[in-house]
Amino acid sequence: MTSAGYPVSTWSNPPGDTYPPHAHSYRKILCCLEGSVTFHTPDGDVQLEQGQRLDLHAGTTHSATVGAQGVRCAEAHLPAQAS
Repeated sequence: MTSAGYPVSTWSNPPGDTYPPHAHSYRKILCCLEGSVTFHTPDGDVQLEQGQRLDLHAGTTHSATVGAQGVRCAEAHLPAQAS
């Protein structure tokens, strides 16, 4: 993500944390660095573990549940039309 020129931030949460349903006006790319997190989307659940990536398109409603070991992720926010 950084090599493509997108600003990257990191975040982490302890085991069992949750995020309620929400959406963003931008495209979000997430990479799991440690632990695991499950994203709940209209298309089904997507579990990310270390080294895995998820691309959420702008406007996609999603929630999340952090795994038993907690999680640390990197993410980039891209304009909605970015590919």
